[in-house]
Amino acid sequence: MRILLIRTSALGDVVHGLPVLTALRRHHPDATIGWIVEETLAPLLEGHPDLDEVLAVRLRSWRRPFASRHTTGEIRRFLGRLRDFGPEIVIDLMGNHKAGVLAALTLADRRIGPARRDRREPSSACWINEPVRLRGRHVVERTLSLLAPLGVPGEPPDFGGDKLLPDAAPPPDLPRDFFVVHPGAAWPNKRYPAASWGDAARELAARTGLRGLVVHGPGEAGLTEVALAAGRGALEHVATDDLGALAALLRRARLVLGGDTGPLHLARALGTPVLCLMGPTDPATHGPYGQPEAALWRQLPCSFCHRRFGEPKACLTTLPPSAVVERAASLARTAPESP
Repeated sequence: MRILLIRTSALGDVVHGLPVLTALRRHHPDATIGWIVEETLAPLLEGHPDLDEVLAVRLRSWRRPFASRHTTGEIRRFLGRLRDFGPEIVIDLMGNHKAGVLAALTLADRRIGPARRDRREPSSACWINEPVRLRGRHVVERTLSLLAPLGVPGEPPDFGGDKLLPDAAPPPDLPRDFFVVHPGAAWPNKRYPAASWGDAARELAARTGLRGLVVHGPGEAGLTEVALAAGRGALEHVATDDLGALAALLRRARLVLGGDTGPLHLARALGTPVLCLMGPTDPATHGPYGQPEAALWRQLPCSFCHRRFGEPKACLTTLPPSAVVERAASLARTAPESP
């Protein structure tokens, strides 16, 4: 059985798809399993013991300029790899046209994906031939339910955190016990104000004795600067140049704090305690899986709108740093010491 998973981006969504891979390997140990993923995220999956092949794509860059010789050459090579892999079964974990087109290009006999009403882009159901009604509430449970046609029973998700970049080296000169703050997020209204992160870090460090480290993704250096200034020495910036260094850092932290964003979900998959500040997304569907105490939010009439805005709204801006510190200190007290 040759099975191909399609979940190209983003980091948090790829992490939420990992239990599908673990379950497939457990119940179909002799299957050949591949995964189509964006090139920037491929290092997370390369060398994974449950995967036989990682098919990296650069869909975002391929759109512009599409007609260039270099781009068409890359696309041709990818299609060649897709043909060589020759999947019999494709599982669309995304539910949109991008994944649907990729699934159709495989010419696989079985193209499994969410049913029309469960898809992010309902019209993209035209690309699959085995629609599945998703079950469960959390996105991890709903994604796992796509395995029902393959005879995989419902069972607790296993992220397989010990299989993710196990040999990656952390940044040098890390303190013994520390917490990590990640102030960024893809949606601006998922970002807790950076100055409030600095205020919370200052009090948390004083209460727990832990050192505070702050990291950021591409284009988020300004958030880190604001958090550092507000932290008044309680935070130290640590550069993570690649996914391996980031994973190694998160794996060693006592606690990771952030919004509904990829690095925080990666930390959860690695087994590190987390505190996720939720704004426009629902903790029951997108919070740290299986850990309701690891999500903090402010309930308002407009909460969990799941809409993207250009700045944080009251659901986050009115969440006081003292509440963050109270929950974070409680989680840090029960967390194991950093390895």
